[in-house]
Amino acid sequence: MTEISWEDPFCGEGNNCFRIGTDSDGNAYIAVAGQEDTYLTDTREALATLIRDIKAGKADHLLP
Repeated sequence: MTEISWEDPFCGEGNNCFRIGTDSDGNAYIAVAGQEDTYLTDTREALATLIRDIKAGKADHLLP
């Protein structure tokens, strides 16, 4: 099993908190804080773009 190193949670204005993680192979992960066993994985660049869009309010419809 891949060991994921999670960063501190990023919390938006509501109760939506996300965590970004990476592994030793350079893969990136994103998960809802507290539910790190259920995550999405993609390239670090793709997830960074997603986070920037969420912060910019472009992806509010994706928030749980």
